[in-house]
Amino acid sequence: MGVDLESISEATSGAIGSLLSTTILYPLDTCKTKYQAEAQAHGQRKYRNLSDVLWEAVSNRHVLSLYQGLGTKNLQSFIAQFVYFYGYSYFKRLYLEKSGFKSIGTKSNLILAAAAGACTAIITQPLDTAASRMQTSAFGKSKGLWKTLTEGTLSDAFDGLGISLLLTSNPAIQYTVFDQLKQRLLEQKSKKADRGSSPVVLSAFTAFMLGAISKSIATIITYPAIRCKVMIQAADPDDDDDDKTKRPRPKSHKTVPGIVHAIWRSEGILGFFKGLDAQITKTVLSSALLLMIKEKITATTWVLILAIRRSLLVTKGRLKNM
Repeated sequence: MGVDLESISEATSGAIGSLLSTTILYPLDTCKTKYQAEAQAHGQRKYRNLSDVLWEAVSNRHVLSLYQGLGTKNLQSFIAQFVYFYGYSYFKRLYLEKSGFKSIGTKSNLILAAAAGACTAIITQPLDTAASRMQTSAFGKSKGLWKTLTEGTLSDAFDGLGISLLLTSNPAIQYTVFDQLKQRLLEQKSKKADRGSSPVVLSAFTAFMLGAISKSIATIITYPAIRCKVMIQAADPDDDDDDKTKRPRPKSHKTVPGIVHAIWRSEGILGFFKGLDAQITKTVLSSALLLMIKEKITATTWVLILAIRRSLLVTKGRLKNM
């Protein structure tokens, strides 16, 4: 089938959009993750709301610690979005070629998006786990990527993989809703536009709003699984102990049933939705920014890829003639 340049263009623009949105919103992401990871014990909570996490960093003069794990998160985010967008675009083109259909239905779209998400989760899970542990470590005590990855067993690096695979439904729902809304809006604009005019595209504001709506729907549906995943991947409290003379304790093994039971016992059913507002705020802004940036740089990325391809072909031709 050869190299799918259109899929590479989609993947590259999506990865760049993810990198920029992750960096811009990272302090909010750190606060959100630490807030979600806290388990209520004996009716006591360290963080009553999201602002308490921010205030802890400010009051202890650890503002820069809000960026702990940024490099790992950016690496994970870039790879994840590249793999996802490439897989999603590639699977859609493959499906249309093999089926002979001119468009993809909602059910097929969900399956293709889930398949792309599953590939992404498996490839990037160690980085995802490491980023979560670095974010949930005490401010100023986060370890480096290599130390975080190697301090446990190989299976520890894949903590939460089962839930990550389950959560492939989140981007599947998000991008399906986004594509369907986008298609309807473009069809309406195409009918109003004059024939022979330039191709109709979404405005930055429209792309932002569609991204926000689609991500909100996906987040609300899948949030209990998101909270469980954060708690499974969170750094152990023992990792933050200042007493280095103590004998290192074995890493606690967290399971989905154990986390579900712990949340239910200490926080009740509402515990499964703790931090939902923070999650929606962060993920909606992140996804909306990602899709807005992606929509705006896709055309430029496509032109650059074609230019690079043409340059390589010209160079190859010259080498043959030498």
